[in-house]
Amino acid sequence: MSALHAIKLRYLSQEDLLSTGCLDPIMAIEAADSVLRAYQGGRIMFPEKIVQIFDESTQERINCLPATLLDEKICGVKWVSVFPPNVAEGLQNLTAVFVLSEIEHGFPVAVLEGTLCSNLRVGVMGALAAKHLAPKDSRVIGFIGSGEQAKMHLLSMRAVRPSLELCRVSAKTEAEEEQFAEEMALLCPDMQFEVAGCRSEVAIKDADILVTATSAQAPLLKADWVKPGSFYSHIGGWEDEFEVAKRSDKIVCDDWETVKHRTQTLSRMYKAGELKDSDIHADLVDIVTGAKPGRESDEERIYFNAVGLAYVDVAIALAMFRRASERGAGIELDLQKSMIFEHPQIAEWYGNAGS
Repeated sequence: MSALHAIKLRYLSQEDLLSTGCLDPIMAIEAADSVLRAYQGGRIMFPEKIVQIFDESTQERINCLPATLLDEKICGVKWVSVFPPNVAEGLQNLTAVFVLSEIEHGFPVAVLEGTLCSNLRVGVMGALAAKHLAPKDSRVIGFIGSGEQAKMHLLSMRAVRPSLELCRVSAKTEAEEEQFAEEMALLCPDMQFEVAGCRSEVAIKDADILVTATSAQAPLLKADWVKPGSFYSHIGGWEDEFEVAKRSDKIVCDDWETVKHRTQTLSRMYKAGELKDSDIHADLVDIVTGAKPGRESDEERIYFNAVGLAYVDVAIALAMFRRASERGAGIELDLQKSMIFEHPQIAEWYGNAGS
């Protein structure tokens, strides 16, 4: 067999990534910032994602999201399933896998668990926006929703706003709120946590940073709860009443052209004729690069909506792969040891095909 034709790749489990320090919002924020600038410079290939929805009512789906980082010479794809009914069975609703390939010869170099990266990316984009748009001395953060993306948001927000000292959380059940508080207190021992008893207003009222992290398709956040000077990170579907956006002084998206074709609050407003292209202040890349201003006064209410950009996922996955590999984690796998017809057993194996 010819060693010239051997192809190897590294497999990284979630535990490999966690144990080598890949739950690192600062690393991920830096990767996101860098890749947004690369996109602005035309150094990213970002084709349309492929969506397969199996149930329109529940939005059970599997998506395929590719992107290429030309400067890194890496093409990656996220294969992600979202099954909201899983939650009622005590199962996670999102599962993802990444494949990374080099683009010199086109060979795969890594397969890695992607749920960690995907959920962290959600929090990181909110935090990167908060770095430029949230009050600098933010003290209180309020959540509607208590799942993994809410938790990632808290860790990421603290990376850019270390002044945060109080976290309030509202969820569907008090048990979910208590679980959030207990788990996050272990990671943020210097913060105070308060559960809202399933009352969203209690969690959100007077918060400097607001986060809705649910799968709701009905408005949970009321405009009257959003105080002047606050920053709102909208993660899910239709989580807030239209008036929240209407009262905002600035609306920023990760990518407005992508957002307006989805089923979130802003896209619903756009389709209803209650929001125009000119009402959007900027895409996040414009804020990051300084092409447009971020927060300009202490009284501004700022609304941020991200739906996810595959090239950011791939950039963070690449950073995780490099860190974990440098620290010796994972398993090196043989994709092939030689080309098909170079195997000395090929005649035997072919003969077994009909067995």
